[in-house]
Amino acid sequence: MSSTGTVAELVRRQWGDHRPALKHGPTVLSHHQVVEGAAARAALLADLLPRGGEPHVGLLLDNTPEFPLWLSAAALAGAAVAGINPTRRGPELARDILHTEAPVLITERAHLPLIDGLELPGVRVLVTDTEAYAALLAPYAGARPGDAVVAPVGGDTRMLLYFTSGSTGAPKAAICTQGRLAGAGASLARHFGVRPDDVHYICMPMFHGNAVLADWAPALAAGAAIALRPRFSASAFLDDVRAYGATYFTYVGRAVQYLLATPERPDDRDHPLRLGFGTEAGAVDAARFRERFGVRLVEGYGSSEGGAAIQHTPGTPPGAIGRAAPADDLAVVDPETGAERAPARFGPGGRLLNGDEAIGELVNRGPAPFEGYWRNPEADAERARGGWYWTGDLFYRDADGFLYFAGRTDDRLRVDSENLAAATIEYILARWEEAVATAVYAVPDPVTGDQVMAALALRAGAVFDPAAFAAFLRAQPDLGTKMAPRFVRILDRMPVTATNKIHRVALRREGFRRAGPVWWDPAGDGSYRPLDAEALRSLLAQYAAHGTLL
Repeated sequence: MSSTGTVAELVRRQWGDHRPALKHGPTVLSHHQVVEGAAARAALLADLLPRGGEPHVGLLLDNTPEFPLWLSAAALAGAAVAGINPTRRGPELARDILHTEAPVLITERAHLPLIDGLELPGVRVLVTDTEAYAALLAPYAGARPGDAVVAPVGGDTRMLLYFTSGSTGAPKAAICTQGRLAGAGASLARHFGVRPDDVHYICMPMFHGNAVLADWAPALAAGAAIALRPRFSASAFLDDVRAYGATYFTYVGRAVQYLLATPERPDDRDHPLRLGFGTEAGAVDAARFRERFGVRLVEGYGSSEGGAAIQHTPGTPPGAIGRAAPADDLAVVDPETGAERAPARFGPGGRLLNGDEAIGELVNRGPAPFEGYWRNPEADAERARGGWYWTGDLFYRDADGFLYFAGRTDDRLRVDSENLAAATIEYILARWEEAVATAVYAVPDPVTGDQVMAALALRAGAVFDPAAFAAFLRAQPDLGTKMAPRFVRILDRMPVTATNKIHRVALRREGFRRAGPVWWDPAGDGSYRPLDAEALRSLLAQYAAHGTLL
């Protein structure tokens, strides 16, 4: 394993390596061909970037070969790639593109309707799957690595501008340097024992940090190959894995639940895959995945901005993510006061007994490799206030120092003066065999605090049985008395973001007043009944009587 300090060095060392490196459908490129293509694009970029401007290039692409080729090209040239989310629309999409100050935008014909009519002054658009693009690139075919550099290349050279969630405002573009990206790749490659003959299956979108930091970078560091799926497809997952000989993949959000929802097949274990790495699968679904597919899933945690990391180590208890990475001083603190929270205590079945005392925000009190946001000093100050790095995520820590994820800070619920974590309840609801996806969020209580609402997406052909659901809840030893959902919404499909994370803002916004069916338990005793028009009027009257806003 090389100790190279830049992504550019990792790209250059592929020169002369004729093993397969990039697979996409029938297309197979060797490592040497990848670096040849990267060198050509770096030379083209050097001629296209205006002098005096930022050395940035925007990528509005699906997971096609052009994406990793341009990542490699930017590394060689000393430029930064800005991943543009193709699910954004209109003025929001234009804002993202212009915010990155990228004078060149690389896209494909399928995405041209997204930018048609947008005001993008000073932005030159190149469309990859056209004859014009091929003709523009052709004169640079003989370029070699290092021929074209637009900015000095070093460990602190800006490499990525990738947008974090914009659910609570305009998305922020987190900065990642070549040194941090190369270091992350090498660390994961060592941790998971990535070999040169491995194939990393990239099915999460490459405009997001997960696919680049946790999938592409460790493959690059270890000299392994990558295989691309333009967009995640649960139904095509196993076929792709077999066709490409994939051994490793990453996941985010509800991707694992979608894979588990596919029809079981006799050959579910007939594949070369040995490991999946990601977030938010949960212990229940991870166990189901291993039982069905024979593949171990490792839940990890690392903030997109690089400010904190948790490592899964031998002896990590079920449900825990792991302990702090060696360089981090992680603590779980009260978000308001910064006081450290009490260690978690568990009862029968692993039930958290003192969530009100134990749940808090995860902070890094040590030197954090947070490199800031592009042109957003207010967000920088909020994230790194008081000399600590504030993750914005809820956790609790047991007496042995193992950390348990409890959701985002805005996922906290306060029911009858008790603090609850949405993620804890979701992991319990995920055990219900009828559900393929679960989400828990707060709706206001008519008097004070919150009530628990759950959204459930059921397996194909299933019908919600309120009595069976209530019986399931009563049988869960770790479901606290205030955790049972007061409202249950049944969905055909869980709303998710472009990175397969649950779109909680949309669910909270709709509450119990949108398209159903919605069931509710007015007495809190498990007697669920439909929230029909008459019941909804009665319920809204309760809120109005107490002056509670919805």
